[in-house]
Amino acid sequence: MTKTAWVFPGQGSQATGMGADLVDLPVGQAKLAIAEDILGWSVSEVCSSDDAQLSRTLYTQPCLYVIESILVDLLREKGHQPALVAGHSLGEYVALYTAGVFSFEAGLRLVQRRAELMDSTSDGKMAALIGFDREALDQQLQQTPGVVLANDNNAGQVVISGTPEAVAHIMATVKAKRAVPLNVSGAFHSPLMAPAATEFQQVLDSVTFQDAQVPVLSNVEPLPATDGSVLRDRLSRQMTGSVRWRELSLQLAAEGVDRVIEVGPGKVLTGLIKRTCGDIALENISSAAEIPA
Repeated sequence: MTKTAWVFPGQGSQATGMGADLVDLPVGQAKLAIAEDILGWSVSEVCSSDDAQLSRTLYTQPCLYVIESILVDLLREKGHQPALVAGHSLGEYVALYTAGVFSFEAGLRLVQRRAELMDSTSDGKMAALIGFDREALDQQLQQTPGVVLANDNNAGQVVISGTPEAVAHIMATVKAKRAVPLNVSGAFHSPLMAPAATEFQQVLDSVTFQDAQVPVLSNVEPLPATDGSVLRDRLSRQMTGSVRWRELSLQLAAEGVDRVIEVGPGKVLTGLIKRTCGDIALENISSAAEIPA
């Protein structure tokens, strides 16, 4: 019997026009109306606006959460259920909603505050490295204060995060096929996010976390868990902790998962998993039309 995991992409997967086919569906209309009431702006309008607005963290994160959550609801309407769930950075919030840990509304309020705090961060820099010597990178990170491994996506692709000077030093000293600065407002998933994480904790503490209905693999600790208090603790560490996606991908295979569905725009996560676990069957659902009957 096939064991299926659903995974949810985060910031960087957004695309102008995403979710356009969801606005005429009953579940889409309902969720979009709730979202507009909470956010004070229209997700569908932002998704169809210019790329500059959609790519701003303040808007990107709530838009992805809402669109991916609607796709989850549509999958359930067709009788589909995952055996495990996981999400990349922002996507972890959709995973927790999918697992029944908190309501759509509670999750959106968390994402809204997270986006506000991260959007207002002005210190730090991030950069993606592709095709590099892992040992050399690890050595330089240990020797360079102020920079950490933010996203360990797979063996050949990572993101570093830290002070502009420290990130520039790593980019200059570690040979890579590609080293690309990221257009973000701050050093996400690094200790530099500690002030924002402390402020966010106040909102996180106000939300009730139920035990998960299916196991969740978290970014900071990629082992299956269902206990609500454990999942809350893991999420509280996410803003300053590394996204351990390479280990998470390996854990999916260790759990006997033989099929992964990426629910949301783009194909980033299936691409990353393919490079780590080539034997897992991979699918993508970014629109209602792609949901199997």
